[in-house]
Amino acid sequence: MKFLLVLLVLWLFGRYVVPLLMRIILRHLLKKQAQRFGQPFGGSPFAGQPHARNGQPPTGEVQVEYVPPRSTPRKPTEFKGGEYVEFEEVK
Repeated sequence: MKFLLVLLVLWLFGRYVVPLLMRIILRHLLKKQAQRFGQPFGGSPFAGQPHARNGQPPTGEVQVEYVPPRSTPRKPTEFKGGEYVEFEEVK
């Protein structure tokens, strides 16, 4: 009876507690590695979006200052059909 109780406790521990501990440990290690990776580049991936400095967009962002207006709106052309191509079966 004592053997079955120990087996049940070990099974419950392995089923519910070990995955929870592994998630916590893995999350901690991943955050630590991400912070270590981000240091040479001046930041951490978990720090959020960089803020604009002196009215300029952050590095790597594209800013479009001028978009030329369209001359006339395009109308979709009607499909008038294609040409007929005869099919020959090749054996």
